[in-house]
Amino acid sequence: MSAAMDTESTYSGYSHYSGHSKKAHRQGRDRHKSPRSKDGSRSEKSVTIQTPPAEPLLGNDASRAEEGQDDNWGETTTAITGTSEHSISQEDIARISKDLEDSVGLDCKRYLGLTVAAVLGLLVFFTPIAFILLPQILWRDDLEPCGTVCEGLFISVAFKLLILLIGTWALFFRQPKADIPRVFVFRALLLVLIFLFVFSYWLFYGVRILDSKDTNYQGIVQYAVSLVDALLFIHYLAIVLLELRQLQPMFTVKVVRSTDGESRYYSLGHLSIQRAALVVLENYYRDFTVYNPALLTASKSRAAKHMAGLKVYNVDGPGNNASGQSRAMIAAAARRRDSSHNELYYEEADHERRVKKRRARLVVAVEEAFTHIKRLQAEEQQKAPGEMMDPREAAQAIFPSMARALQKYLRTTRQQQYHSMESILQHLSFCITNNMTPKAFLERYLNPGPTLQYDRDRWFSKQWTLVSEEAVTSGLQDGIVFVLKCLDFSLVVNVKKIPFIKLSEEFIDPKSHKFVLRLQSETSV
Repeated sequence: MSAAMDTESTYSGYSHYSGHSKKAHRQGRDRHKSPRSKDGSRSEKSVTIQTPPAEPLLGNDASRAEEGQDDNWGETTTAITGTSEHSISQEDIARISKDLEDSVGLDCKRYLGLTVAAVLGLLVFFTPIAFILLPQILWRDDLEPCGTVCEGLFISVAFKLLILLIGTWALFFRQPKADIPRVFVFRALLLVLIFLFVFSYWLFYGVRILDSKDTNYQGIVQYAVSLVDALLFIHYLAIVLLELRQLQPMFTVKVVRSTDGESRYYSLGHLSIQRAALVVLENYYRDFTVYNPALLTASKSRAAKHMAGLKVYNVDGPGNNASGQSRAMIAAAARRRDSSHNELYYEEADHERRVKKRRARLVVAVEEAFTHIKRLQAEEQQKAPGEMMDPREAAQAIFPSMARALQKYLRTTRQQQYHSMESILQHLSFCITNNMTPKAFLERYLNPGPTLQYDRDRWFSKQWTLVSEEAVTSGLQDGIVFVLKCLDFSLVVNVKKIPFIKLSEEFIDPKSHKFVLRLQSETSV
């Protein structure tokens, strides 16, 4: 009941703005009428998560521009309340709170792995230096003179350690992009290999050199040089396993968004399932259009309206069986289905007409506003340097002239929750600063862009769940399907192996392209 009251109050706030808002109010009331009457207990059990309202848009006249607010824009930022895709049960809330508690453990695991890698890296870097310095500290008087050979080996060790340090920093010590559920197998194997390798060198050094106090200092230095050379080969092996192995495309994955069916195809190499999931999410934020649940409510409200229009009257009293009612419902639904496609056709045609009309008004308004900017720039060139207007003030000056057209277009295309007043002003001042055209300014609003284009804190899904029948550390295989879930939707990923291509060659004789043109001497003119 409370969700319905919130919805009616939200839509009633639109009624004083335009006649179209009244129609939206009636559609919103019909949308929530059927679910409330069908399942009254669910409204008491569910909790509605609303999109946070954006900042209000500036008005049309100069007085409203000075005040910096317009209540109409603030009221139209949230038009989704009580819908099922934003309703979660108490069990879901408990699960979310548990995930938040588990994230603390994930952070500890990430920092623990980074600490172990850093300690092992310091051990690897200082081990050759210790091999060279310990004999000089413990039994320096007993060492045999080395001379120029050792000095050359010192220079070789120094430069090799510098190269190893830079390569290790570039390969391992990078800012992590995500927290994966399982350990990276190849990286863990390399760390174990390095630890065993350094431990074996220390064991041999302690038994054969420290205990016996070997006096052959040149052999000790060459022993340290061999350690550095082996570490460089291990670093090369790490580059092959971590970077080069995955570059060759071996699989094609199809990513489908569960709510609207938008899909993309990507080519991947030899990756584990969890690393393939990271690649899919990175490409998702770049290639997929931003998820807009407002576009999905139209079809649901249309279906609810059709079901709400079916009424069955039992004239024989409550004692009659329910089979007659079922047949009547099926027959009535079949009759309405015959005419529903006409309603859908005219509804979509009317929506496209309104979008084109308001788009044309928006384009004209923006072009006039940018023409006014050019006049202002021409006037400012004649003023003193201290009296010139900065891009922010210019954007605030011309914004009221296009605010109403932009507001109506965004509300018609259901994009109002993605653009606040502050973001529009920042984009407008950016376009003015870089001398961009009206078409470049409108590109962000006429065509829905990817998620990266919008506010990171509001539209990014920070928590994803990987669901897979196979172990997430196993490699990709043909036919594997895994799902990436967030709060509002999920991404279904289907893996297909790139088929083996057999390419043959066919030789064409160059003489086969030659021909002779014979002309008859006696031809009619």
